[in-house]
Amino acid sequence: MSGIQRTLGVIGGSGLYELEQLTDVEELEVTTPFGAPSDAILAGTIGSTRLLFLPRHGRGHGIAPHRINYRANVLALKMAGAEQILSISAVGSMKEDIHPGDMIVVDQFIDRTRHRVDTFFEDDGVVAHVAFADPIDAQLAGSLTGAAQRAGATVHEGGAYLCMEGPQFSTRAESQLYRSWGVSVIGMTNLPEARLAREAELPYATLAMATDYDCWHDGHEAVTVNAVIAVMQGNVAKAKEIIVELARAVPDPSGRPATLALAGAIITHPDSISAAARDKLRPLIGKYVH
Repeated sequence: MSGIQRTLGVIGGSGLYELEQLTDVEELEVTTPFGAPSDAILAGTIGSTRLLFLPRHGRGHGIAPHRINYRANVLALKMAGAEQILSISAVGSMKEDIHPGDMIVVDQFIDRTRHRVDTFFEDDGVVAHVAFADPIDAQLAGSLTGAAQRAGATVHEGGAYLCMEGPQFSTRAESQLYRSWGVSVIGMTNLPEARLAREAELPYATLAMATDYDCWHDGHEAVTVNAVIAVMQGNVAKAKEIIVELARAVPDPSGRPATLALAGAIITHPDSISAAARDKLRPLIGKYVH
């Protein structure tokens, strides 16, 4: 591990289940207080960066978006040493100028999920309210955009990601409604993931890979799995190049807002926090509640 400067967690979305560019690879089986993550974490290096790669849906894509243990995924990466998280996600384009095959580095989210646990602070007698006005870490996103450009991708900087519940795709009425809101892309996985990354004090950025036009575009057929997979194969190959480029220029997370998200956010008085809660939440609150 000598020479390692940064540790980057990478959550791979649809089609991205492994990262051949890693060297010195080992599998990490991490168990969290919130259960097991989607798969073993593949730990390896690219240059001076340690990468912790976790396939969001598991290798073989056996976990649907609404069944992912997002809490375990985020916390497992933190417990394994991740300093920040890059999320790779297949999405539908909601704008004419974002074409299938394009990459989007989003900067906002709209949450349309309905059945997902979206906080670590749920039933342990500890209440925390983190700021989430700017859910994407600007510095990591900037480095990601630069990496995408160096990899030769067509990349769009900024835009809102609407996260729907799934696993079904949108109705036409829903798709047109979301377009009226001005969103750039639609997906099924980045929430509650981004919320939990903030609670875990991990800077977070998304590389969204456009695979289709959802079902709003009159000039294209409604989205199907076969159509998505056809575009996804090219997207995944480019995403791997982008990850390598980012690994060569991962920014220092020190002092960024996300890394201090829980400072002042825990409302519960320390004397009211039980020993069991302290133990369970130690990876999150240990530096604030002794």
